Amino acid sequence: MARVLSLSADLMLASRVDAMLTAAGHHVVLANSLAEAPLDEVELVVADLETENPEALVGLGVPVLGYYSHVDVEAREVAEGAGVDLVVPRSRMSRELPALAERLLAES
Repeated sequence: MARVLSLSADLMLASRVDAMLTAAGHHVVLANSLAEAPLDEVELVVADLETENPEALVGLGVPVLGYYSHVDVEAREVAEGAGVDLVVPRSRMSRELPALAERLLAES
């Protein structure tokens, strides 16, 4: 399957992303920030918009799934305006991550 980069400073959330994608057959690379991420080695980025600048996530050459707290409408608007490929609330990401990842990978 695909190599997926999970960008999150929240260790609990990063471990949940890792577990869900690993169970779906993907290889997950964890990074605390975009600055330390091995972008040339991945096919998809899953990023916490609470810690990552959405504008920095656009143009990476791979699809990006950004997730945000459902109460942070501004984060959603900024990410969508910047052109992040798919922006979803954290709750939806937690429920549907493997399907969302497959959708983005199929579209790329």
